[in-house]
This record gives sequence, C-alpha cells and structure tokens, in this order.
Amino acid sequence: MSVSIHPTAIIEDGAELGEGVTISAYAYIGAHTRLGDGVTIHPQAIVQGRTTLGEGVEVHPGAVVGGGPQVLGFKPNEESRLEVGPRTIIREHATLHTGLPEHGGLTKVGSDCLLMAQVHIAHDCVLGDKCVIANSTHMGGHVTAGDNVWMGGAVAVHQWCRIGDHAFIGGGSILVADVIPYGSVVGNHAHLAGLNVVGLKRRGFSRQTIKDMRAGYRLLYAKEGTFTERLDDTARAFEHVPEVMEIVHFIRENKNRSLCLPR
Repeated sequence: MSVSIHPTAIIEDGAELGEGVTISAYAYIGAHTRLGDGVTIHPQAIVQGRTTLGEGVEVHPGAVVGGGPQVLGFKPNEESRLEVGPRTIIREHATLHTGLPEHGGLTKVGSDCLLMAQVHIAHDCVLGDKCVIANSTHMGGHVTAGDNVWMGGAVAVHQWCRIGDHAFIGGGSILVADVIPYGSVVGNHAHLAGLNVVGLKRRGFSRQTIKDMRAGYRLLYAKEGTFTERLDDTARAFEHVPEVMEIVHFIRENKNRSLCLPR
C-alpha cells in the first residue's frame, strides 16, 4: 500500500511513515515521529515530538499529539516520549503530551481507545486498552488508568490518581483520589457510588461473578471494624474470586494513596 500525502501537508525529514499512511491537508508531522501502517492524519492535525503511533491510529483535525509537558522549565529531550497503541482514535482538538525524563519520560495510551474532542492527556499518564474518554475530560500528570476505563464528559482527574480496570467515572466528576477496579464514581469531589455493574454486564461478566463482586464490595465497605480489618476479611472470604482479589491487591499496592469512598 502506498502512502498518501496531501501537497499542503508538512512532513519533516526524519519522520518514519508506515505502509498505507494517509496525511491530509495542512497537517504537520515532526522529524522524530513514527507512524505505523494505516495511520490516518486528518486536516490540520499535528503530530510532533518523539511520538509513535501504532497501526491504524486516527488523528482528527486540530489535535496536537506529542507536545511537550506543561511544566515550567521543561526543555525538549530525547527521553521525553509518547506512545499510542494500535487503532486508537484521537478526536478534534485533543492534546497528548510527552513524558518527563526524570520520571521515565513516557506517556502511553493503549490500543483501541477513543479519546473524544478536547480531551487532555498530560505528561507521564498511562492508559490501558479499550478506554473511552468523553469530551473535555482532562487528566493531570502521572495518572494511571487500567483497561476498559470509561469517563464521562468534563471530568477532571488530579495528578497521580490511579484508576483500576473497568472503572467508570461519571460526567463532571472531580477526581482527587484513587478508584478501585470495577468501581463507579460520581460527583465533586467524586465519591464511590458502587460497582460499575452496567459496564461489567456489557463486557460479558457472568451473573455469578457480579454477585460475588457485590458481596465482596459490601463486606469491604461495611460499617463494622476498621478498613484494614475489612480488607483482610474480604481477602480471606473471596480469595477464590479473582475480580475481588484484584480490588484487594489494588488497595494494598499503594497504601499511601487515598481512595474514593462511599458517602
């Protein structure tokens, strides 16, 4: 497959273009970028910095992919990088920034994600696969999100927050604490509203698994005892349920981080 480049597009020397790449009118591709096979760059989109786009990535008009971190004193550095996985779609005016070298230098978005219009992914964020991030949602630096995370529109995520697999963040939420895997949070500041049962059903989790997860959730957030005691009780009672144990491991992984809790 040949590469299709509009005459008005600017491709800097050094850019690497895979087979079947399409670059539309007035787009800009920087010197240190790598575009995988079948990538589509729509009119007036910008891909710059040390950015790698996987196979089939689509970048819509006005998006700026690979800009430097919004950090005072930052100077361009070859260790500051951005990677976007295959088939991810980046919609209009979204911004994705490269990482800070002192923190490893890598911002990473997984495969098969949808980043809607005006989404901002800051430096050193790591998103898993199949995430859907709705319009005007902004993620501060160092945020990590697992696979199948969905966020509504106009969500603001504070830097360093962790978001577990299959979590859902309701539109307009202000997130300042970690979200357990499979959790559903809403509000300003966001609180845990339960499990993301709708998402679990859509992704084929069995009725028994969801029942076990609900029982584990009720035990973990019961009123009796301390949170540490309830966490240990949940681990013992549901050691046979991988999804519940994923929540337990997520909490134990970083005890210094605050969690979104039920009201």
